[in-house]
Amino acid sequence: MNQTTKNKPGKKKGILKSAIINLYKKEPRKTFNYKQIAELLNENQAADRKLIYGILLELSEEGLLKEMQKGKFKSTYTAKLKQGRIEFTRRGAGYVITEDGDIYIAPKATNHSLHGDTVSVKILKRKNKNKKNEEGVVVDIIERANEQLVGTIEANDKFAFLIPDNPKIDVDVFVPLSKMNGAKSGYKAIVKLLEWPDDAKNPFGEIIEVLGRPESNEAEMKAILISNGIPFVFPDEVIKEAAAISTTLNQSEIDKRKDLRDVLTMTIDPVDARDFDDAISLEFLENGNFHIGVHIADVGHYVSPGSELDKEAYKRGNSVYLVDRVIPMLPEHLSNGVCSLRPNEDKFTFSAMFEIDKNGKVLNEWFGKTVTCSDKRFTYEEAQEVIESGKGEHDKALLTIDGLAKILRKERLNNGALEIQSEELRFELNEEGAPINAYKKITKDSNKLVEEFMLLANKKVAKYVGDVKTHKHVIPFIYRIHDKPDKEKVELFRVFLQKFGKEFKYKNEKDIALEMNKVFQEMKDEPSFSMIQSMAIRSMSKAVYETENIGHYGLGFSYYTHFTSPIRRYADLLVHRILFETIHHKNQQHPGLKDTALHISQTERRAVNAERDSQKFFQAFYVKDKIGESFSGKITGITEWGMYVEMTDLNCEGMVQIKSMKDDKYYFDEKKFSVIGARYGEEFNVGDAVSVVIEKVSLTRKQIDLKLVE
Repeated sequence: MNQTTKNKPGKKKGILKSAIINLYKKEPRKTFNYKQIAELLNENQAADRKLIYGILLELSEEGLLKEMQKGKFKSTYTAKLKQGRIEFTRRGAGYVITEDGDIYIAPKATNHSLHGDTVSVKILKRKNKNKKNEEGVVVDIIERANEQLVGTIEANDKFAFLIPDNPKIDVDVFVPLSKMNGAKSGYKAIVKLLEWPDDAKNPFGEIIEVLGRPESNEAEMKAILISNGIPFVFPDEVIKEAAAISTTLNQSEIDKRKDLRDVLTMTIDPVDARDFDDAISLEFLENGNFHIGVHIADVGHYVSPGSELDKEAYKRGNSVYLVDRVIPMLPEHLSNGVCSLRPNEDKFTFSAMFEIDKNGKVLNEWFGKTVTCSDKRFTYEEAQEVIESGKGEHDKALLTIDGLAKILRKERLNNGALEIQSEELRFELNEEGAPINAYKKITKDSNKLVEEFMLLANKKVAKYVGDVKTHKHVIPFIYRIHDKPDKEKVELFRVFLQKFGKEFKYKNEKDIALEMNKVFQEMKDEPSFSMIQSMAIRSMSKAVYETENIGHYGLGFSYYTHFTSPIRRYADLLVHRILFETIHHKNQQHPGLKDTALHISQTERRAVNAERDSQKFFQAFYVKDKIGESFSGKITGITEWGMYVEMTDLNCEGMVQIKSMKDDKYYFDEKKFSVIGARYGEEFNVGDAVSVVIEKVSLTRKQIDLKLVE
């Protein structure tokens, strides 16, 4: 560099700044500190190094760089790159989920990303035109899904590794002995990721909490929550803010609301429920019609936008229901106390009220803030007993509401809604929390009664806010949408049904739902019914939250949202706020609503994953003392690596791995959806009855390994 340039620090800074920007453009995924950059640019003077550090801070403020750790910067350059969330397969490859479709990432192109991370991807040229997905390489990790991982410690005299529980994270975390913090080999622990140098095979970490011995309920449930990024301890400021809320209703607020405390009102919930966020009321009108009220806990009255409670509820997105515990979205003082519609307690509610005639036609509707008092808390079983016997407390009201629900349900199904009758696996636990029984909970009329009126309220609220003709402009809103089914998946379902001798013909999307309902009706008493429904659900899109309304295919609704559960879903709390503003013609702004919809869709997904992991753990726990025993069962699913078998007497599912079937060389036929023996041609299909032996049980992997009885 010549003397003239040296005497002009402003010019020197400009040259260095351009050189640094070009360096980061060439290496968009690398992290540098100022010393490394000085060495690469051949600037070894102390003053120049100081200037470089200042430029890095300046570029960070301008948004061109991001400070990943103290003094270490990475480029935010994303031109010609796509962004999305990476999900790994068990074989080490990944798929980056973007708005434009999924991008395949080969195992060698994942570049230190982990399952769930938000990444930038450079698209590679397609080598094969027949490939369904684009192929790319990860060039940058925008955000880690979780800076903490859960796993089991393996230690020796010099160092230790944490082996992650999540099978989709196939890299172990190196932990120096100085950062073990009391953890012992064989124990389950939480590791905080510290760094992952570009040239290192493994990330470095520090143990921040020891969970205890593997396979204990407490350790495994905490591990499930942490692995899915679900917070389970409320910050002190959130608890403090919740505790300050009084359970006593303010009279001046009561005076602003419609007082419905004298109207017969009841809740119907599971026997172990503690957060009652919805109630139904009934009035018999003189004209022969019925006034039905759907009353929802007015969480929005207590949780203000921007408050600590609101920020924590947004972060969590929803409550999480594991087998042996609930991780609430709101502290218990609110969820089980202040907001819960407990019997014989006056509560603030947000209500949707409908005048309905004897034919189930909604004649009038009203939405607004109310004060209510539940007269009776029914469990589903208690309500079902009244419905079946025709006698019991509030029998006339309960039978009337049930009759109207059946009319609404019939109309909904005739309009193209799918009729899915879910069977939920439940466990009976002893005092120590160990499972002593596993059983299927079947949906009955009492469940359907509640469901039908919640659906009605959700639909009508969405229509009220979303109808542009009424408001003359679009109101930003959170919808619950369900896209039309994927034709390829429906075709697989059609092939699957052929195994049961069923034809499946359709001309359009509406036909698909009607034909599925027809199949369900024909096969409802057959042993394979639950499998048929499960396969039908897999052929459908996933329901998500969105700001653009496309309707809800599965329910057959043009408008749909979530309004009825604000204690346990952030979406409903937002809907309450927007509905209130719409009623009172307030044009409040909700910036980032689309990002919020994406966020709460993701928190819902992680909750589903955690709940599924919890179920798998307790299934394994339930059968761990039955190793070596034989059971009859049926094949419920087939993959390229094995067959899922549900053991009839246990209601639990395990896997027969194809490699364990030694009497022939078996393979998975994707077109036939079967496992077939290459030599003798023996064929296994979904629905086949088989006998199996429980060969191995792993609580840590939440896995039951089965072997076919020859």
